[in-house]
Amino acid sequence: MNVSNVNPGRHDFGAVHAALRKYVQAQLLPGVSVAVLVGGELVDVHTVGFADIEAQVPLRTDHLFRMFSNTKLVTSMAVLMLFEAGQLDLDEPIDRHLPQLAQRQVLRPGATRLDDTEPARRALTARHLLSHSAGLSYGLFDPGTTLYKAYNDSKLLNPARTLAQMLDGLAALPLLFHPGESWEYSVATDVLARLVEVISGQRFDAFIQARILGPLGMHDTGFTLPAAQAHRLAAYYAGADWFDQMKPGLTRTDQAPYPGAYLTPVPRLSGGGGLVSSLADTLALVRSLLPGGAGLLQPATLAQMMTNQLPAGVWQRFAALGELTGRGHGLAGGLVVEPTPLDDLDAAGEFYWGGVAGTLWWLSPRANLAAVLMTQRQMAFAHPFVPEVKRLIYEAARHAR
Repeated sequence: MNVSNVNPGRHDFGAVHAALRKYVQAQLLPGVSVAVLVGGELVDVHTVGFADIEAQVPLRTDHLFRMFSNTKLVTSMAVLMLFEAGQLDLDEPIDRHLPQLAQRQVLRPGATRLDDTEPARRALTARHLLSHSAGLSYGLFDPGTTLYKAYNDSKLLNPARTLAQMLDGLAALPLLFHPGESWEYSVATDVLARLVEVISGQRFDAFIQARILGPLGMHDTGFTLPAAQAHRLAAYYAGADWFDQMKPGLTRTDQAPYPGAYLTPVPRLSGGGGLVSSLADTLALVRSLLPGGAGLLQPATLAQMMTNQLPAGVWQRFAALGELTGRGHGLAGGLVVEPTPLDDLDAAGEFYWGGVAGTLWWLSPRANLAAVLMTQRQMAFAHPFVPEVKRLIYEAARHAR
């Protein structure tokens, strides 16, 4: 999508730009780009700060970012394409396609051993995997738990392992809870990437290139940057204090999550977190979800994608953040089911997600707007700048009506 073709109309995003400058000047963000769509029309694009602080390289709209978990939107769309083609039933046992996941065992509450389990009450399905209600884990956010140790001992996230090898390792591990009964952020989307390979008969990267990236003109999105484009990858930074996100200071951490990430091909095509992308490409992806978009998915599928899939009273939960009351999950991202005081008045029904390196997107059917924020600070998707900037974007859109 051409991010130079901006038509602000009556919109004034000056307050948004000022807020972004404030966070950059306070050494809380290295740099940040924002793009806003209203009714599918591009009404604002703005960049501030640096792609590389040490080299004093200003951030540009053509810089590339580590997408981490925003890769999940692409993967989920790929699965839903198979669903629309009649190649996949979202509610059939997933072991029809992935036999490694048959006859799951579930850890009993309080279990301290991997063999303290009971049979799963129901089979895993694609719907469970898409909504992170499958009972899988990540081995990232819950240190000290039985499954955290098991996932790390099994090296499930090792980039040297293919998706098929990851699935073989996962087969030996129990579930955290019975499928469909709770929520846990997990490797489920990597499992879905393997599902795409099995059903389509293509490597995951080839499938998404042919069906999503190519049709949307996402030419800067992929698992590995060509050497000639490596200079466009924005430097990556960590905050000064993991527990105090408002403490000034940034430390360069380009070797995360592993040395050479995104610059050297690896066997693992992580559907859960492996893509690099640009502001323009991510905007094109989000634009495709709006009415009148590219039409990659049918309106009925999009509506289901943006409908909460979790049982009543079950919300997103992260070990470091606790339960996020009011936050549900659809088939490709989070949902604001019950807005909190930090949310805008128009946030009810908002569909969104973010990546650990600081890229995030959201769209609001109620406000008829969508936005993409791209930065390169670890955990920036959960930084206090996000709710502030989102509220300011909502306000600017509302004032222009």
